Amino acid sequence: MELAKPESRTHGSEHDVFLGILRMAEVLSRALSKILQPFRLTLSQYNVLQTLRHTGSEGLTCGEVSERLSTRDSDITRLLDRLELLGFVARRRERPDRRVVRTQITEEGTGVLNAVDKLVGELQLRHLGHLGPKKLGAFSALLKSAAVSGLAE
Repeated sequence: MELAKPESRTHGSEHDVFLGILRMAEVLSRALSKILQPFRLTLSQYNVLQTLRHTGSEGLTCGEVSERLSTRDSDITRLLDRLELLGFVARRRERPDRRVVRTQITEEGTGVLNAVDKLVGELQLRHLGHLGPKKLGAFSALLKSAAVSGLAE
């Protein structure tokens, strides 16, 4: 398969799909931000809580949280500080190496996520439900395929 010349890439299917994905990401991000506002959460904080949700009592280190995030936040420590102030996460030092700090989600943090889940599910249905299972499966596969090829860069 021959790739289009760079100068012609600003027109055509790749360009249209690229802009469509960016627009859809913006629409979904705005809608999710509105849902999170009453819970005093930002998108980055929500992503951290989602990351910590299934780690159990072991929790994660700052570096592990950063590795697992779908969006990179340049200052994970400050992000965790804010979540700790809200009571949504707790941190503890490891023994024998007290330099290692593990973070885990609290019951309050899990409760907030559970409340947000219902609203996020409604958002997903509103924006994507009309596609139906077959088209959603194909869409998901296409997104994964595009992401995999993008990771090679």
